[in-house]
Amino acid sequence: MIEPFLGTWKLESSENFEEYLEQLGVPVTIRHLAALEKPKISISTNGDKVSIKTESSFKNFEISFKLGEEFDETTADNRKVKSIITLDDDSLVHVQKWLGKETTIKRHIVDGKMVAKHTMNNVVSTRVYKKA
Repeated sequence: MIEPFLGTWKLESSENFEEYLEQLGVPVTIRHLAALEKPKISISTNGDKVSIKTESSFKNFEISFKLGEEFDETTADNRKVKSIITLDDDSLVHVQKWLGKETTIKRHIVDGKMVAKHTMNNVVSTRVYKKA
């Protein structure tokens, strides 16, 4: 069920995000700026399409997809990736693949907050969002 994820979320806390961005290959100056941001994420549905819109002073972007179907995504740091987002045991799991690399963003709801774990190469960043 995607319903618990629907709505607008504001970043409350972040751990290890710069280290995670380093694993993605994001340049150091952009990593530092991105880590200071407090983005707002809006998750909505329209029929069987899900949209995740991210807004920050750094960059705004949006993805729309059907659960379980691979789609082309251009990430905030401009990577061209193949993505698939699934619901797995009450978690929204977002896998991005590009150039033989892979990263996973696993979102779940804990005590009314959305916890996003970003993982690549054994580096894990945890970002916690509260309802806006």
